[in-house]
Amino acid sequence: MLGGGFHTLRAGLAAILAAAALCGLAGRASAAEGGARAAVPVAVSARLEQTERSARLTFVISRPVHPVVTPLERPDRIVLDLPEVNFQVKDAAPPARNGLVSSFRQGLFAPGKSRIVIDLRRPALVASVTNTTLPDGLSTAFTIELAGTDRDTYVKAARAAAAPASEPLAAAPARDPQAAAKPLVVIDPGHGGVDPGAMAEGGVNEKDIVFSFAQKLKARLEATGRYRVMMTRESDVFVSLGERVRIARRAQADLFVSIHADTLSASPKVRGMTVYTGSERATDVESQELADKENKADALAGAESPETMEEVSGILADLTRRETRLFSQHIAKQVVQDAGSAMRLNKNPHRSAGFRVLTAPDVASILIELGYLSSNEDIALLQSDAWRDKATGAIASAISRYFAQRTAVVRGAAVSP
Repeated sequence: MLGGGFHTLRAGLAAILAAAALCGLAGRASAAEGGARAAVPVAVSARLEQTERSARLTFVISRPVHPVVTPLERPDRIVLDLPEVNFQVKDAAPPARNGLVSSFRQGLFAPGKSRIVIDLRRPALVASVTNTTLPDGLSTAFTIELAGTDRDTYVKAARAAAAPASEPLAAAPARDPQAAAKPLVVIDPGHGGVDPGAMAEGGVNEKDIVFSFAQKLKARLEATGRYRVMMTRESDVFVSLGERVRIARRAQADLFVSIHADTLSASPKVRGMTVYTGSERATDVESQELADKENKADALAGAESPETMEEVSGILADLTRRETRLFSQHIAKQVVQDAGSAMRLNKNPHRSAGFRVLTAPDVASILIELGYLSSNEDIALLQSDAWRDKATGAIASAISRYFAQRTAVVRGAAVSP
């Protein structure tokens, strides 16, 4: 199969795990984490070895795990579903340009479930999965062996496999009599779990940046006492694009705010916040490319996405959809106006495109690109507590103005002849 350096690798990685165990990374949960967390296996490193026709991906983990393996196509990738694993894996070396595997990622996929996704350059299937006790006796080499195959064989295997569906991850806050009068704002931190989103040098991931920002925005809105607030994910977990929309609709949300921070590799000098509203036609090529990229999130995480814009159309009358779009336009303009005094804006700060998370026909929805991880200046701001305080304050102010104006419009419409 592959070269003989694996025994040396095992010894070296075992030493890493032994050191990590002394620091509490090998599954010995702290008192604050409780006994339940101690049952979760911990993976501390990963190594990919490959040729054009074979590959071996090895994780050093605190105890054996047993995956459910699913090959998927369009794009070709191998998905391994596991019980929950605490992945403490640092960024691995980039895969060889001519190897069988183009990339791999891992993370929490749903409560109690983790996932490894292996992207393929050429068709390949899993030849074996093994758990081998390492010499320290405390850790395991969890190894996935891939072998190249022909296209027909791969397609047959992929079509025979049933892709697992994502699980409902959030429930609506209780609508007690006093709370029912308060607008419900759903904040959607983009990406999560096995889907890291955009990645910048130095290990900065979009999913972490936007989750931290979303938590601060939630706290800021709740502090006003005027809103009920929920998030589509409360931890580093994967949520499908369709499920994010369903969470908002099931909860009968009054506003949906999706938070992102993407990259523009071809334009590293582009900076600043952009607010997007949903539209079947993008305002510009750049917006269309960004929407296309974001809409592939489910596929990259190994989840199929049967939901389409057409499937949610027709649920409500055209009047409701037009009203929802109008409200979405209003909140987008208000965010741009209020944020302009506190944040750097993109040169064209209000745009539209066909983002799948903005397809709810009955919930006003916007997507905020806080900045770009391809800009060192934006990265510094996105990680600054002072900037986040200022930015969340500006967005919260915009939301307050929006609801004040919306209430006035609704009240006026109620008494119109």
